[in-house]
Amino acid sequence: MFTLKKVRYKNILEIDDLTLHSLQTTCIVGESGSGKTTLLKLLNHMLTCEQGELLYQGENIKSLDPVKLRREVVMLPQAPLIFPGTIKDNLLIGLQFAEKPFVGDDLLLKMLDRMQLKKDLAHNAFELSGGEKQRLAICRIMLMQPEVFLLDEPTSALDDSTEEMAIEKLIDFAKEHHKTIIMITHSAKVARKYGDVMITLSGGKITKVEEAAGSG
Repeated sequence: MFTLKKVRYKNILEIDDLTLHSLQTTCIVGESGSGKTTLLKLLNHMLTCEQGELLYQGENIKSLDPVKLRREVVMLPQAPLIFPGTIKDNLLIGLQFAEKPFVGDDLLLKMLDRMQLKKDLAHNAFELSGGEKQRLAICRIMLMQPEVFLLDEPTSALDDSTEEMAIEKLIDFAKEHHKTIIMITHSAKVARKYGDVMITLSGGKITKVEEAAGSG
């Protein structure tokens, strides 16, 4: 799905050869400042590599319409953007961005239930806790159904048990709908348990690529 050859970005990232396969969950781990978020931003062309070649579905990412690309390859930052208004408003705005039709309240509530977010659709989204906002944002991108989910520590504000629940539900959703996940996680334990592949970054370079338990 993604192929990186001799990719360089400033003094932050230096990747000689990497292929990220479709229909897998790829987990990226590494210390703070190792280039993890920079890598995700290159994959949906929020950043542009200064050297080398980055292909998406066999095409150079620089030749693709960035708006169309970001509808297919959706990034969820660690601190998700919450919009003024209700939970319902925040769920539907993702569909609006993706230029997809709105859905009924039943499906919205089903998605919230999937993330164990027991809130009314009319609830003010700004009043949610940090962990609830993260789960709301996960629901929003699941409704968008992009081809690729780029997730930058999407559950960092959750306790361990809720974190594992949210990741498991998201991965199950991706498998049901034949989607791809590329996820940064602070937890090597989570990466090994739920990922198909685990990539370790250090100092902007890949130090290890290994199969994880999810591949079995």
